[in-house]
Amino acid sequence: MPSQEPRPTIHIAGTTSHTIAPRAGHSREGTLRYLKAGRGAPLVLLHTVRTQAEHFRLLIPLLADQYTVYALDLPGMGYSEIVPGASYDEPAMRAGVKRLLTELDLHDVTLVGESMGAVLALTTAADLPERVRRVVAVNTYDFRGGIARSGLLARVVVGGVLTPGVGPVIAGVEPKPGLSKILQGGLDDKSALREDYVDELLQVGARPGYATVARGVYRNLPSLIAARSRYPEIKAPIHLVYGEKDWSRPSDREANRRLLPAADFTQVPKAGHFIALERPDVLADLLNATA
Repeated sequence: MPSQEPRPTIHIAGTTSHTIAPRAGHSREGTLRYLKAGRGAPLVLLHTVRTQAEHFRLLIPLLADQYTVYALDLPGMGYSEIVPGASYDEPAMRAGVKRLLTELDLHDVTLVGESMGAVLALTTAADLPERVRRVVAVNTYDFRGGIARSGLLARVVVGGVLTPGVGPVIAGVEPKPGLSKILQGGLDDKSALREDYVDELLQVGARPGYATVARGVYRNLPSLIAARSRYPEIKAPIHLVYGEKDWSRPSDREANRRLLPAADFTQVPKAGHFIALERPDVLADLLNATA
Protein backbone atom coordinates (compact mmCIF):
# COMPACT_ATOMS: atom_id res chain seq x y z
CA MET A 1 0.00 0.00 0.00
CA PRO A 2 1.28 3.53 -0.68
CA SER A 3 2.92 5.11 2.33
CA GLN A 4 0.38 7.97 2.49
CA GLU A 5 -2.51 5.54 2.90
CA PRO A 6 -3.77 4.77 6.42
CA ARG A 7 -2.97 1.34 7.77
CA PRO A 8 -5.49 -1.09 9.22
CA THR A 9 -6.09 -0.66 12.93
CA ILE A 10 -7.09 -4.31 13.36
CA HIS A 11 -4.54 -7.11 13.04
CA ILE A 12 -5.71 -10.70 12.73
CA ALA A 13 -3.18 -13.08 14.27
CA GLY A 14 -1.46 -15.28 11.73
CA THR A 15 -2.36 -13.14 8.70
CA THR A 16 -0.12 -11.28 6.31
CA SER A 17 -1.17 -8.47 3.97
CA HIS A 18 -0.48 -8.60 0.22
CA THR A 19 -1.36 -6.73 -2.97
CA ILE A 20 -2.07 -7.55 -6.60
CA ALA A 21 -0.96 -4.93 -9.13
CA PRO A 22 -3.24 -3.78 -11.94
CA ARG A 23 -2.79 -5.56 -15.26
CA ALA A 24 -1.05 -3.69 -18.04
CA GLY A 25 -3.52 -2.00 -20.34
CA HIS A 26 -6.39 -2.03 -17.82
CA SER A 27 -6.63 1.65 -16.85
CA ARG A 28 -9.75 1.23 -14.69
CA GLU A 29 -8.15 -1.46 -12.51
CA GLY A 30 -6.50 -0.64 -9.21
CA THR A 31 -4.22 -2.46 -6.84
CA LEU A 32 -6.11 -5.07 -4.83
CA ARG A 33 -5.26 -5.83 -1.21
CA TYR A 34 -5.86 -9.18 0.45
CA LEU A 35 -5.03 -10.99 3.67
CA LYS A 36 -3.53 -14.47 3.72
CA ALA A 37 -3.35 -17.04 6.50
CA GLY A 38 -3.11 -20.76 7.14
CA ARG A 39 -2.27 -23.82 5.09
CA GLY A 40 -4.09 -26.29 2.92
CA ALA A 41 -6.45 -25.94 -0.03
CA PRO A 42 -7.34 -22.34 -0.93
CA LEU A 43 -10.43 -20.71 0.54
CA VAL A 44 -11.39 -17.20 -0.58
CA LEU A 45 -13.51 -14.91 1.62
CA LEU A 46 -15.56 -12.12 0.03
CA HIS A 47 -17.01 -9.43 2.26
CA THR A 48 -20.29 -7.53 2.43
CA VAL A 49 -21.44 -4.08 1.31
CA ARG A 50 -19.50 -1.29 3.11
CA THR A 51 -17.01 -3.60 4.82
CA GLN A 52 -13.59 -5.13 4.07
CA ALA A 53 -11.38 -8.17 4.68
CA GLU A 54 -11.38 -7.52 8.46
CA HIS A 55 -15.08 -8.43 8.40
CA PHE A 56 -13.76 -11.99 8.76
CA ARG A 57 -11.48 -11.29 11.73
CA LEU A 58 -13.20 -13.96 13.87
CA LEU A 59 -13.62 -16.53 11.11
CA ILE A 60 -10.12 -16.61 9.64
CA PRO A 61 -8.40 -18.08 12.74
CA LEU A 62 -11.03 -20.84 12.85
CA LEU A 63 -10.20 -21.91 9.29
CA ALA A 64 -6.44 -21.47 9.13
CA ASP A 65 -5.58 -25.02 10.28
CA GLN A 66 -7.55 -26.53 7.40
CA TYR A 67 -7.20 -24.00 4.57
CA THR A 68 -4.97 -21.36 3.08
CA VAL A 69 -7.34 -18.43 3.55
CA TYR A 70 -7.43 -15.40 1.27
CA ALA A 71 -9.65 -12.49 2.37
CA LEU A 72 -9.99 -9.92 -0.40
CA ASP A 73 -10.73 -6.21 -0.20
CA LEU A 74 -13.10 -5.80 -3.15
CA PRO A 75 -12.19 -3.09 -5.69
CA GLY A 76 -12.15 0.37 -4.13
CA MET A 77 -13.08 -1.00 -0.71
CA GLY A 78 -11.00 -1.61 2.38
CA TYR A 79 -7.45 -0.80 1.35
CA SER A 80 -7.77 -1.73 -2.31
CA GLU A 81 -6.98 1.20 -4.58
CA ILE A 82 -9.66 3.74 -5.43
CA VAL A 83 -9.50 4.44 -9.16
CA PRO A 84 -11.27 7.54 -10.54
CA GLY A 85 -14.00 6.56 -12.99
CA ALA A 86 -14.04 2.90 -12.00
CA SER A 87 -17.30 0.96 -12.10
CA TYR A 88 -18.77 -0.75 -9.05
CA ASP A 89 -21.39 -2.86 -10.75
CA GLU A 90 -21.45 -6.61 -10.23
CA PRO A 91 -19.38 -7.52 -13.32
CA ALA A 92 -16.64 -5.05 -12.34
CA MET A 93 -16.45 -6.35 -8.78
CA ARG A 94 -16.52 -9.93 -10.06
CA ALA A 95 -13.55 -9.06 -12.27
CA GLY A 96 -11.62 -8.18 -9.11
CA VAL A 97 -12.38 -11.58 -7.58
CA LYS A 98 -11.33 -13.31 -10.78
CA ARG A 99 -8.05 -11.39 -10.72
CA LEU A 100 -7.29 -12.84 -7.30
CA LEU A 101 -7.88 -16.39 -8.50
CA THR A 102 -6.05 -16.05 -11.80
CA GLU A 103 -3.12 -13.85 -10.75
CA LEU A 104 -2.36 -16.18 -7.84
CA ASP A 105 -3.19 -19.20 -10.05
CA LEU A 106 -5.50 -20.73 -7.45
CA HIS A 107 -7.24 -24.04 -8.15
CA ASP A 108 -9.56 -26.27 -6.13
CA VAL A 109 -10.89 -23.10 -4.50
CA THR A 110 -13.66 -22.89 -1.95
CA LEU A 111 -15.39 -19.53 -2.49
CA VAL A 112 -17.15 -18.14 0.58
CA GLY A 113 -19.04 -14.87 0.33
CA GLU A 114 -21.39 -13.01 2.62
CA SER A 115 -24.11 -10.66 1.31
CA MET A 116 -22.73 -8.94 -1.80
CA GLY A 117 -19.74 -11.27 -1.52
CA ALA A 118 -22.07 -14.26 -1.81
CA VAL A 119 -23.36 -13.05 -5.17
CA LEU A 120 -19.77 -12.55 -6.36
CA ALA A 121 -18.78 -16.02 -5.16
CA LEU A 122 -21.62 -17.53 -7.19
CA THR A 123 -20.98 -15.56 -10.38
CA THR A 124 -17.21 -16.11 -10.18
CA ALA A 125 -17.86 -19.84 -9.92
CA ALA A 126 -19.97 -19.59 -13.09
CA ASP A 127 -17.09 -17.86 -14.90
CA LEU A 128 -14.21 -20.03 -13.60
CA PRO A 129 -15.54 -23.58 -13.22
CA GLU A 130 -12.08 -25.06 -13.70
CA ARG A 131 -10.79 -23.26 -10.59
CA VAL A 132 -13.71 -23.49 -8.15
CA ARG A 133 -14.30 -26.55 -6.00
CA ARG A 134 -17.45 -25.33 -4.23
CA VAL A 135 -19.33 -22.22 -3.15
CA VAL A 136 -20.73 -21.27 0.23
CA ALA A 137 -23.09 -18.32 -0.23
CA VAL A 138 -24.06 -16.65 3.05
CA ASN A 139 -27.12 -14.36 3.11
CA THR A 140 -26.94 -13.74 -0.61
CA TYR A 141 -27.72 -10.08 -1.37
CA ASP A 142 -29.76 -10.50 -4.56
CA PHE A 143 -33.18 -9.14 -3.59
CA ARG A 144 -34.82 -5.74 -3.69
CA GLY A 145 -34.53 -3.51 -0.63
CA GLY A 146 -31.38 -5.03 0.79
CA ILE A 147 -29.68 -2.86 3.40
CA ALA A 148 -32.73 -0.58 3.47
CA ARG A 149 -34.43 -3.39 5.40
CA SER A 150 -31.99 -2.76 8.26
CA GLY A 151 -34.32 -0.04 9.54
CA LEU A 152 -35.60 3.48 9.01
CA LEU A 153 -32.17 5.09 9.34
CA ALA A 154 -30.73 2.83 6.63
CA ARG A 155 -33.61 3.67 4.30
CA VAL A 156 -33.07 7.38 4.85
CA VAL A 157 -29.29 7.22 4.40
CA VAL A 158 -29.29 4.98 1.33
CA GLY A 159 -32.07 7.04 -0.23
CA GLY A 160 -30.08 10.21 0.44
CA VAL A 161 -26.89 8.76 -1.02
CA LEU A 162 -28.74 7.95 -4.24
CA THR A 163 -30.39 11.37 -4.53
CA PRO A 164 -29.03 13.46 -7.43
CA GLY A 165 -27.13 16.55 -6.36
CA VAL A 166 -26.89 15.97 -2.61
CA GLY A 167 -26.00 12.27 -2.87
CA PRO A 168 -22.21 12.74 -2.98
CA VAL A 169 -22.36 15.02 0.06
CA ILE A 170 -24.44 12.56 2.09
CA ALA A 171 -22.16 9.68 1.05
CA GLY A 172 -19.20 11.58 2.51
CA VAL A 173 -20.84 12.14 5.91
CA GLU A 174 -20.80 9.05 8.10
CA PRO A 175 -21.30 9.64 11.86
CA LYS A 176 -20.20 6.74 14.02
CA PRO A 177 -23.58 6.36 15.78
CA GLY A 178 -25.34 6.22 12.42
CA LEU A 179 -23.02 3.59 10.92
CA SER A 180 -23.27 1.52 14.10
CA LYS A 181 -27.06 1.68 14.06
CA ILE A 182 -27.27 0.56 10.44
CA LEU A 183 -24.86 -2.34 10.95
CA GLN A 184 -26.61 -3.44 14.14
CA GLY A 185 -29.76 -3.74 12.04
CA GLY A 186 -28.06 -6.73 10.42
CA LEU A 187 -27.43 -8.50 13.72
CA ASP A 188 -29.59 -10.48 16.10
CA ASP A 189 -26.92 -10.08 18.81
CA LYS A 190 -26.15 -6.36 18.71
CA SER A 191 -23.07 -6.83 20.91
CA ALA A 192 -21.39 -8.69 18.03
CA LEU A 193 -20.61 -5.31 16.46
CA ARG A 194 -17.35 -4.35 18.14
CA GLU A 195 -16.43 -0.70 18.54
CA ASP A 196 -12.91 -1.15 17.16
CA TYR A 197 -14.38 -2.67 14.00
CA VAL A 198 -16.66 0.34 13.50
CA ASP A 199 -13.63 2.60 14.03
CA GLU A 200 -11.75 0.67 11.35
CA LEU A 201 -14.65 1.02 8.90
CA LEU A 202 -14.79 4.75 9.60
CA GLN A 203 -11.06 5.09 8.91
CA VAL A 204 -11.52 3.42 5.55
CA GLY A 205 -14.60 5.55 4.87
CA ALA A 206 -12.46 8.68 5.35
CA ARG A 207 -10.08 7.73 2.54
CA PRO A 208 -10.06 10.29 -0.30
CA GLY A 209 -12.56 9.17 -2.92
CA TYR A 210 -14.32 6.60 -0.76
CA ALA A 211 -17.63 8.49 -0.83
CA THR A 212 -17.64 7.99 -4.60
CA VAL A 213 -17.04 4.27 -4.11
CA ALA A 214 -19.87 4.00 -1.59
CA ARG A 215 -22.28 5.82 -3.86
CA GLY A 216 -21.19 3.68 -6.82
CA VAL A 217 -21.83 0.49 -4.88
CA TYR A 218 -25.29 1.57 -3.72
CA ARG A 219 -26.25 2.78 -7.20
CA ASN A 220 -25.28 -0.58 -8.68
CA LEU A 221 -27.01 -2.86 -6.17
CA PRO A 222 -29.63 -3.75 -8.82
CA SER A 223 -26.81 -5.44 -10.77
CA LEU A 224 -26.56 -7.97 -7.92
CA ILE A 225 -30.19 -8.90 -8.52
CA ALA A 226 -29.58 -9.19 -12.25
CA ALA A 227 -26.65 -11.54 -11.56
CA ARG A 228 -29.07 -14.25 -10.40
CA SER A 229 -29.41 -15.18 -14.06
CA ARG A 230 -25.88 -16.64 -13.87
CA TYR A 231 -26.58 -19.04 -11.01
CA PRO A 232 -27.83 -21.98 -13.11
CA GLU A 233 -24.50 -22.00 -14.98
CA ILE A 234 -22.55 -22.98 -11.85
CA LYS A 235 -21.01 -26.45 -11.99
CA ALA A 236 -19.55 -26.59 -8.47
CA PRO A 237 -21.54 -27.75 -5.43
CA ILE A 238 -23.32 -24.88 -3.66
CA HIS A 239 -24.32 -24.41 -0.04
CA LEU A 240 -26.80 -21.61 0.68
CA VAL A 241 -26.64 -20.30 4.24
CA TYR A 242 -29.14 -17.82 5.70
CA GLY A 243 -29.49 -16.26 9.10
CA GLU A 244 -32.93 -16.85 10.55
CA LYS A 245 -33.27 -13.06 10.90
CA ASP A 246 -31.48 -12.05 7.71
CA TRP A 247 -32.84 -9.11 5.70
CA SER A 248 -34.00 -11.56 3.02
CA ARG A 249 -37.59 -12.73 3.28
CA PRO A 250 -38.64 -16.39 3.17
CA SER A 251 -39.79 -15.78 -0.40
CA ASP A 252 -36.32 -14.50 -1.36
CA ARG A 253 -34.68 -17.61 0.07
CA GLU A 254 -37.18 -19.94 -1.53
CA ALA A 255 -36.59 -18.29 -4.90
CA ASN A 256 -32.90 -19.24 -4.72
CA ARG A 257 -33.73 -22.76 -3.55
CA ARG A 258 -35.90 -23.17 -6.64
CA LEU A 259 -33.22 -21.67 -8.87
CA LEU A 260 -30.55 -23.96 -7.35
CA PRO A 261 -32.42 -27.17 -6.51
CA ALA A 262 -29.24 -29.22 -5.98
CA ALA A 263 -27.79 -26.77 -3.44
CA ASP A 264 -27.52 -27.60 0.25
CA PHE A 265 -29.45 -25.23 2.50
CA THR A 266 -28.81 -24.18 6.09
CA GLN A 267 -30.70 -21.64 8.19
CA VAL A 268 -28.81 -20.41 11.25
CA PRO A 269 -31.05 -19.78 14.29
CA LYS A 270 -30.78 -16.42 16.08
CA ALA A 271 -28.53 -14.93 13.41
CA GLY A 272 -29.00 -11.90 11.17
CA HIS A 273 -27.29 -10.68 8.01
CA PHE A 274 -23.71 -10.62 9.33
CA ILE A 275 -23.20 -14.23 10.37
CA ALA A 276 -19.41 -13.84 10.12
CA LEU A 277 -19.62 -11.34 12.97
CA GLU A 278 -22.08 -13.06 15.30
CA ARG A 279 -21.81 -16.80 14.49
CA PRO A 280 -18.39 -17.44 12.92
CA ASP A 281 -18.33 -20.81 14.69
CA VAL A 282 -21.25 -22.04 12.59
CA LEU A 283 -19.53 -21.11 9.34
CA ALA A 284 -16.22 -22.61 10.50
CA ASP A 285 -17.84 -25.91 11.47
CA LEU A 286 -19.59 -26.10 8.12
CA LEU A 287 -16.41 -25.34 6.16
CA ASN A 288 -13.98 -27.44 8.20
CA ALA A 289 -16.26 -30.48 7.96
CA THR A 290 -15.61 -30.65 4.22
CA ALA A 291 -12.04 -29.37 4.03
